[in-house]
Amino acid sequence: MGRRGSMRSRPAVVGAVLLLASGGSASATDRSQYSLARPTPDHLLREMTTDRPDITEVPFTIDPGRVQIEASVFNYARFRDPGGAVSHTYDVMATNVRIGLTHNFEAGFVWQPYGRVRIRQSGVPTLLHSGIGGLELRSKYNLWGNDTFDKPGATALAILPFVVLPTDDDNGISPAFAEVGFNVPFAIQLSPKLSLGINGGMTWARDDAGSGFQPQYTASASFGYDWTDVWGSYVELSGRFNTEDLRGDPVSFGAGITYAVTKNLQLDAGVNVGLTSSADRINPFVGFSARF
Repeated sequence: MGRRGSMRSRPAVVGAVLLLASGGSASATDRSQYSLARPTPDHLLREMTTDRPDITEVPFTIDPGRVQIEASVFNYARFRDPGGAVSHTYDVMATNVRIGLTHNFEAGFVWQPYGRVRIRQSGVPTLLHSGIGGLELRSKYNLWGNDTFDKPGATALAILPFVVLPTDDDNGISPAFAEVGFNVPFAIQLSPKLSLGINGGMTWARDDAGSGFQPQYTASASFGYDWTDVWGSYVELSGRFNTEDLRGDPVSFGAGITYAVTKNLQLDAGVNVGLTSSADRINPFVGFSARF
């Protein structure tokens, strides 16, 4: 899944003020002393970053000992194939759980507890699929930028390997076969309010039991803009390539907004629009991210 917001939800003012008041400096903070067993204290938390609502993943990891839940409360997609069949897809509470293990490494999983697909075509009985989706196990390792992405020209880079496991190969919601791949998230701060995220990755997947695993390539770019300390927005272009789909590879344009309720809670909404015939025609969604 990989759904995901603006690069930074709000400035990390509170932690910096408290740290300076204690005689330290924000840049000198040593987070390597914290771990899953010894969580990062509240006043030293990085500003919250999220892998949603855009498709582009951020290269930042969450603080060690902390858990972040990023969920799509409701997700709808409409698709029409060349034969005239129209698919309506509904996802409820597809969730990305992120767990901070060290100062630059996190692990987690993405799970879709319920999905429903209704396919309608003139002269043909309506086809209905429903059930749970696949389980994606993932990790993220930040190479640089976790603690230095604070001024124009700053960059950040990470690597994100993953494996997707089928949970029910007959329900039409879960993938029928396992997939494995990786993503490379990169970000650059263009101005105090504008950032650019770029992703490139590969996934090895197969369509049926008789075929081998074939590489597919993913790419996306997302511009995030912070209008205020609490309001943000993004625009994005994303695609999946070498899919061997006769209609071409799916490419989409997306846009959305984020609202930081607190430093640990963000709400979001957005929509993706298909630019090629193999992509969903329209895909609106709403969701949230919460850090604990």
